[in-house]
Amino acid sequence: MGEGQPGRRELAEWREEMSSSYFGPDSNLLRALERRVGRDRLDAMLPGLAAFGTEVAQVVEPAVVEMERYRDLPAVRPYDGVGQETVSVDFHPAHQRAGTAVWASGLLAVQGGGGGAFEQVALFYLLSHVGEGGHACPAVCTSGLARAIEHRGSADLRDRYLAGLLSTDYRHALRGSQFLTEVQGGSDVGANTTSAVPDSGITGAWRISGEKWFCSVADADLFAVTARPVGAAPGTRGLGCFLLPRVLDDGRPNGFRIRRLKDKLGTRALASAEIEFDGALAWPIGPLDEGFHVAVEELLNTSRWLNAVGSTGIMRRAYLEAASFARHRRAFGVPIGSFPIVREQLALMKAEEEAALASTLALTGLVDRLEGGTAQDADRAVHRVLVNVNKFVTSITASTVVHQGIELLGGNGTIEDFSPLPRLYRDAIVYESWEGTHNVLCAQIARDATRLDLLSYLFAWARAELARAGESSGSDGVAVAEVLEAIEPELVEVLSRGNHGAAGFRRRIVRLARVIQACCLLSEAADAPSTRSGSADSKVAIASLFIRRHLIEGYDPEGDPQWLDLVTAALGDDAA
Repeated sequence: MGEGQPGRRELAEWREEMSSSYFGPDSNLLRALERRVGRDRLDAMLPGLAAFGTEVAQVVEPAVVEMERYRDLPAVRPYDGVGQETVSVDFHPAHQRAGTAVWASGLLAVQGGGGGAFEQVALFYLLSHVGEGGHACPAVCTSGLARAIEHRGSADLRDRYLAGLLSTDYRHALRGSQFLTEVQGGSDVGANTTSAVPDSGITGAWRISGEKWFCSVADADLFAVTARPVGAAPGTRGLGCFLLPRVLDDGRPNGFRIRRLKDKLGTRALASAEIEFDGALAWPIGPLDEGFHVAVEELLNTSRWLNAVGSTGIMRRAYLEAASFARHRRAFGVPIGSFPIVREQLALMKAEEEAALASTLALTGLVDRLEGGTAQDADRAVHRVLVNVNKFVTSITASTVVHQGIELLGGNGTIEDFSPLPRLYRDAIVYESWEGTHNVLCAQIARDATRLDLLSYLFAWARAELARAGESSGSDGVAVAEVLEAIEPELVEVLSRGNHGAAGFRRRIVRLARVIQACCLLSEAADAPSTRSGSADSKVAIASLFIRRHLIEGYDPEGDPQWLDLVTAALGDDAA
């Protein structure tokens, strides 16, 4: 009866337009990458990106939809059919189909031997168009553990595990995870009580006992666990970081049990658990007294860097869905994408995603130098603070952008099988707390800035980024420079108040993050004409919209005759 309804035909046409690949030859991703890595390196990346963009759209996305549709989510299988303990986690068959495609892309393999940060980010950005999907978190955790073993592990740990962690064969690859959180501590890792005692029979080995409260990738093959050696100092200073295999050499579970899986708001295809350890066999990753540094610098910083990539990919998918819908959905006789109020909302969504990509690729440049052994002390200092600032702002923004996309789809935007937006929204909210809540990140930035004088390095870096835009940035560049100069003494003054200034510091970190993103956008806009595709017009408009919205005090679009022209230039043909 209803198949001939005009509205249903429009929706069917919208569905038919769904992308068969999330990789495009004329995308902002490619232009931004080319600016950061140069054409030769980008040319080497293109075949892999093109292939994986198709795999994500045609293999990974359908697999995630299949798992979510029937709520066929991970389940613990503690024993096998004859009653032997397995402590395994069962997944829907679609989970393995998706994992096979993800690992085959080389997402983990590209980081082997130093370098490869941009290659990894580009692949992870494409993967994140599906949200977490059950494999984004395992990939990130595996990446962090591989870095920890490569940089801090003994020769024996590297020889035994590194190749498996970087494998492209999902069936035989080793997947890693990191279990730091305990119920009494949360982000207060120094309150952890999980203990470690030397093994009496195996040289260099330890036995881990205790409980970890939030263990994502509970099905991992290798666990990185923080524990306090007997007699060690209290707080974070006394924590060691240990590598704990899931099974012993004889195939038996390694002294742990899964209490239960978490029933989460989002990232539901990912197995997150509460896990107890009772004399589990483990080996230190690095010196015992550097365990907390290993956990933060290798594990958490990798996760925070790639979390920002994931949030950015989620934003991009939300924009694509909303812009496509606006082209097809008609109201009052015309596509809704022709309404100024819709066009403005889409343009602001696009500006937020491109700003997030710009700042995240700038951070990736620092990671690339760190991994490649060419980083200077200033690079290390900027990375230490920017990895937290960037994770903070991108994760907050992702939830907002997806919410705006849901709003543009109207009531349909809340329907789970109508579009991916409800799933992306749930995942984005989880990403906000992944590896550090906003308050925890701000507190760490404050401690580092006070103790290590990191802000001076960060502001010098931001000024250099803005300087690359040159005179072409015009009045926008002047406005950003003024905010940059004004906020530095404000941050210093707030920090001087100690705990009394904590709330004010968070507010200023938001503004700091926005001015950094503006510097990166202007730098990209200045370089856009020299890249192989596209003009600078869209990027210049994106930067102008972003700066007016976030950095100009008292700015009112109603009084700006350029505002609607900027919206039109920013969107191009996206909503037409």
